[in-house]
Amino acid sequence: MCGVFGIFGHDEAAKLVYLGLHALQHRGQESTGIVTSDGRQLFAHRGMGHVIDVYSEKQLSQLRGMHGIGHVRYSTSGASALRNAQPIAINYSSGSLALAHNGNLTNTDKLRQDLFKEDLRHLNTDSDSEVLLNVFAHELQLQGKLKPNAEDIFNAVRRVHKRAKGGYAAIAMIANYGIVAFRDPNGIRPLVFGSRETDRGTEYMIASESVALDTLGYKLIRDVAPAEAIFISVDGELHAEVCAKKTRLRPCIFEHVYFARPDSIMDGVSVYRARWRQGEKLADKILAEKVL
Repeated sequence: MCGVFGIFGHDEAAKLVYLGLHALQHRGQESTGIVTSDGRQLFAHRGMGHVIDVYSEKQLSQLRGMHGIGHVRYSTSGASALRNAQPIAINYSSGSLALAHNGNLTNTDKLRQDLFKEDLRHLNTDSDSEVLLNVFAHELQLQGKLKPNAEDIFNAVRRVHKRAKGGYAAIAMIANYGIVAFRDPNGIRPLVFGSRETDRGTEYMIASESVALDTLGYKLIRDVAPAEAIFISVDGELHAEVCAKKTRLRPCIFEHVYFARPDSIMDGVSVYRARWRQGEKLADKILAEKVL
């Protein structure tokens, strides 16, 4: 369980990512990271601990650019160590790529072998998030485009869905091209996106929970659908496409039981109301089974 956050088109992207991660701090307290882009290169800062302790004003000012992604980590795969802090960034054929991931892959070992023996990629951590990043980077590289467009990115995500098994919600930032977010075909891990209109155009925000959008004054558009990819290009155009033939919404019940903030809305369901109804059902069961 982790929290992911992304913003597109804001002058102070790093500061908004910082505030967004504050709203998602309950999703992970072990480590945090922010990666931004000025349209040419990536800037990153990661550290162990809470959001408020990892970033200073000076560090945030060095994270330049109008686009950014962030992560708070609760480790379920890989050691609790700085090397596994996210977002993770790598270089690939068309430039630099960074990814923040929430979830778990169930075929990590096979993917590691395939990446090493067939894709000729070297991994530096024991995190399945780095595995997912390299699978996406490899599939994007196979599109054979120096400047990938929306359809190239959707094709890469289709291949990711065919190769990666498990639950995952991810936000990736491709320097010079934009931000892409995608969710596994069963929609196990939560992901939403929203927008805000400004004098310069539309700003977009993507997050694990709607509460992060609410906190920063963005309007929730909707949840990312199972197997759907959302791509926001550098010119500010939003593209969306479901990238698998077989999808079925099977969200993690643990989110509504305990993990998510009660003021969030997930897959159209109020977390607060869901917990209220669970309490009512539990009370009914206890009363029915009560031995007088």
